[in-house]
Amino acid sequence: MKHSIQKTYATTPAAIERRWWVVDAHGMTLGRLASKVAPILRGTHKPYFTPHLDTGDHVIIVNADKIRVTGKRLDQKLYYRHSGYPGGLKSMTLREMMDRHPTRALKLAIKGMLPKGPLGRQMMRKLRLYKGAEHPHQAQQPQVML
Repeated sequence: MKHSIQKTYATTPAAIERRWWVVDAHGMTLGRLASKVAPILRGTHKPYFTPHLDTGDHVIIVNADKIRVTGKRLDQKLYYRHSGYPGGLKSMTLREMMDRHPTRALKLAIKGMLPKGPLGRQMMRKLRLYKGAEHPHQAQQPQVML
């Protein structure tokens, strides 16, 4: 009895095809938008997705300062950072974050949904956030997403 050997396809970095997407975040909810963008950056929407490779696409988000949140999150959601020194824990509400750094809340939400380590940092480099409606990536001919 002759057995045929089945081959498993393994994606190589040369076979990865990257596209550019543009998302208008005006009026979209913070977490819902992040949960749509993170899989695109990771590449899970592609048939040749491989967990140990960055198979994702580039994403441009415009109007990132015009996202919305529900409930009392603007005043109750806290972001923490630590200076590394004793007693160096600092906190900031979402409202303060949106006033000082309008795109950072969305960036942190998306970052939390990606893998940790060098692979996740490589995926984050494909994300571009812009405060206004304009972006300098027209030459890449991005397609509208969402």
